[in-house]
Amino acid sequence: MKANTADVIVVGAGIVGAACARAFLREGLSVTIVERDLVGGGATAAGMGHVVVMDDSEAQFALTKRSRDLWDSLVPELPPEIEFERRGTLWVAADGEELEAVSGKKAHYEARGVRAELLDELSLRTAEPSLRPGMAGGFLVPDDSVIYAPCAAAWLSRGANIVRGTVEQIEDGALRLRNGERLEAGVVICATGAWAVDLFPALPVKPRKGHLAITERYPGAVRHQLIELGYLKSAHSAGTESVAFNVQPRATGQLLIGSSRQFGVEDGAVEEHMIRRMLDRAVEYLPSLAGMKVLRLWTGFRAATPDHLPIVSLCPGMRRTYLATGHEGLGITTSLGTAEILVESVMGRAGVLTKQNYAAERFVECRV
Repeated sequence: MKANTADVIVVGAGIVGAACARAFLREGLSVTIVERDLVGGGATAAGMGHVVVMDDSEAQFALTKRSRDLWDSLVPELPPEIEFERRGTLWVAADGEELEAVSGKKAHYEARGVRAELLDELSLRTAEPSLRPGMAGGFLVPDDSVIYAPCAAAWLSRGANIVRGTVEQIEDGALRLRNGERLEAGVVICATGAWAVDLFPALPVKPRKGHLAITERYPGAVRHQLIELGYLKSAHSAGTESVAFNVQPRATGQLLIGSSRQFGVEDGAVEEHMIRRMLDRAVEYLPSLAGMKVLRLWTGFRAATPDHLPIVSLCPGMRRTYLATGHEGLGITTSLGTAEILVESVMGRAGVLTKQNYAAERFVECRV
């Protein structure tokens, strides 16, 4: 079948792919997005919509901080349906040991241009009265925010040509759809999240299943994005299953409750034992949740890499095909930073971020 052409083809219309589309459109290039389902579907629709600075590594801090800055620069343009709210992130310390472990974070963050506050027990109670009494304190990052990611993806992708179809093969600067159609471009970007391994089997990307729940409307019940300080230990656990307290207030007055992680599970069905563990953990921190009604439960799959950083670079062995995957739970935050890295790479420009930190070649199995 005769090939269709564009300057840039993005495979995947989640928020990472949509952000890439917008970035290249702003360069004056024509962009086609190939999506097998819905714009803003998949992991984007399943996620919490948290825009957060994280410090698991210097490379992660740099990418999340730069990405949050880019989101902030867009605030005057964002339409109401994106539901942007600067809620801040409140990391809750259950005991003195957890609080002591973050005692140096304030200086670390502020030295890098990110406002932060350490809260003692009384300050924590004032900030979030619904938390269980006896919590030791917390670490507040007040400028973190929340968005409604599916609508954000739809907005970011405006102006791109959307092609519905399933990609069966990606070549250097071209791809083939299941219906036999061939598309060519000066640049191809694979932004298919956990399913990038279907097209590039050598990638060290694994799907990590997560569950979420959302309640009826309880306006004012929670003020901040709340996360237990044990979250990172849970998120990076070597075990196959883990849960952690994570509650997000939505603009609707609803509460979004997480989080769970599972490796080696491909079935997207809601699992009762994981939901029970997750909700029990949430109630430990926020007892008022026990009296709230949950309206809906669902799952999604994060794209995880061994070092918890995304792969944002040329595909090894190719000159016109790029990868944008492996964002795990930070795809919504880092979508704009990812797009910036790729545009600067394609245009041959220096940038704010060190591109090598996110290159595929950092993994032995990706080297050519």
